[in-house]
Amino acid sequence: MSRHATPASPRRSAPPETFRAGFACFVGRPNAGKSTLTNAIVGQKIAITSSKPQTTRHVIRGVLHQPRSQLVLVDTPGLHRPRTLLGERLNDLVRQTWSEVDVIGLCIPADEPIGRGDRFITGEIAELKATVVAVVTKTDLVDRGRLAEQLLAVSELGDFADVVPVSAATGHQVQTLVEVMTGHLPESPRLYPDDMLTDEPEQVLIGELIREAALEGVRDELPHSIAVVVEEMLPEDSLIRIYADIYVERPSQKAIVIGAGGSRLRDVGTRSRKEIEELLGSRVYLDLHVRVAKDWQRDPRQLRKLGF
Repeated sequence: MSRHATPASPRRSAPPETFRAGFACFVGRPNAGKSTLTNAIVGQKIAITSSKPQTTRHVIRGVLHQPRSQLVLVDTPGLHRPRTLLGERLNDLVRQTWSEVDVIGLCIPADEPIGRGDRFITGEIAELKATVVAVVTKTDLVDRGRLAEQLLAVSELGDFADVVPVSAATGHQVQTLVEVMTGHLPESPRLYPDDMLTDEPEQVLIGELIREAALEGVRDELPHSIAVVVEEMLPEDSLIRIYADIYVERPSQKAIVIGAGGSRLRDVGTRSRKEIEELLGSRVYLDLHVRVAKDWQRDPRQLRKLGF
């Protein structure tokens, strides 16, 4: 009986690794760590991170470039019970963004019990086409036992594709979260050029940095009332001159922002100028004025003028 050697099968080259690209956003109740996490992932400050709720006003996109993927992070305002026309428009913006992204990261802090707000948002996003990943944030604030309890509670909250504990403050598991979210993106060519970190105009980013500085240390009712418009940016030989107006709703709020003898406004200028110089890579001359636009949050004409 003759024996036949099996012919060697031709070697196939490995298929090229799939490139994935798409949009993702973090959602959660106020101060769940959404903007801080966005900044930690992109590696540059693109989203404002005040400790006051409802501080994010614009949808700012940050782009994370990796060899085989591009994760485009969309930063949205928090969903809240609206009391003004501005509040209604912000909520509409949130829901529109949620309906358009590929992956949603539901942020729930490790150091706070799950509450009605978490359940409400989980219900809101359950019907969307996006893949939902639960993100347990601020893990550096709890011990292992408390973290284990929270992970279990979160996993029982909804039908999540993954549950990932992270700390944006220390960087713990941030890269793991990136890999998990990237894995749920669709196959796609690049969406943005390699050198692009955000598609927001510089004026909007600068306005947000000024607003963040203006929010530090003021009373709780003020965050909703502050808006910033960058009126002019004039490049000169060795610096950029920036003229910006901070808008509030009442003269009493103007006095708070300016402070005794202009001390608070000077502090706002010093703090925001440092951030703006890092953003632009240039020396900056910053000229700030505080103006009153009465009840602008409820006035459609004023909202348009202020960019909403």
